[in-house]
Parts: sequence; structure tokens; C-alpha cells
Amino acid sequence: MSNQIKSTVEALVRPFLDENQFELVDIEYVKEGGNWFLRVYCDKEGGIDIDDCGRISEYLSAKLDDNDPIPDAYFLEVSSPGAERPLRKPQDYMRAIGQHVFITTYEPIDGLKEFEGTLVFYDEAVVEVEVGKKKHRLPAEKVASARLAILF
Repeated sequence: MSNQIKSTVEALVRPFLDENQFELVDIEYVKEGGNWFLRVYCDKEGGIDIDDCGRISEYLSAKLDDNDPIPDAYFLEVSSPGAERPLRKPQDYMRAIGQHVFITTYEPIDGLKEFEGTLVFYDEAVVEVEVGKKKHRLPAEKVASARLAILF
């Protein structure tokens, strides 16, 4: 059900995002506590601001009211992906080369399941991250999650 809702929401919001040069980063439909949340993460060249999020939210809210694809009561949240933006699509990884990332894997690779360091290479098959002075080549299908990370 969650994937169907995400697909429907993407189809509803995509024309507005494309027309206004926004990038759809992610959609989440999750239950937290007793409440459902529909979260839409967007970005644009130069960064997204609160007014942009408000415009997207107003548009999407009207479309959701017209189409009513979600049976549960929920809270709609539209926001930027934040400083620790998730890396999901190939272009996300390509844009992140040279940046600090945090990657988890489904199973240990080189004895580790968590890698925090600089993303040095990406293609459809391999994600390479440099942790300290050691480079780790991670098979792309073994990556559970990846995101930009703030370096303190």
C-alpha cells in the first residue's frame, strides 16, 4: 500500500515540480506513534526555501483533496532533504562525489557494515568510499542506505 501511495503522490506532484524546476528527492508515507505522515522532500538548484515548500504543499494538498488516494488521516509535510540528504538515485551519488557520506550495508564488507568518509567513486555496480586512508569498494547492491553526512 505504501509504494502505491508514493507512486500516486509522485504522479500528482511531478507536473508542478517539473514546471517549476524542483527536484523530487523522496516521498515517505510512515506511521509514527498513532499518526500517519506523508513527507515529500524536494530541492532545487541553489537550495529550496520555506516559500517554495509552501507553494508545493498548497499545490499537492489541493491535488490530494481532489483525488483522495489515501484512506487514512495523515499529516502532509513538504521540506528540503536537509544537510544529510539521502543518496538514492545515480545522480545523487554523482553529485556527492568528493563529499562526506555515511553508508550502511546489508552485510559486512571488509568487516564493517557502516562507512563514514569521502565518496570517491560511483557507478551502477560500485560505490567507493575512503575512510581515513583506506578505500572500501562496496558492491552497489549491498548498500542498504547512503546519505550525505556532516563532518564535525
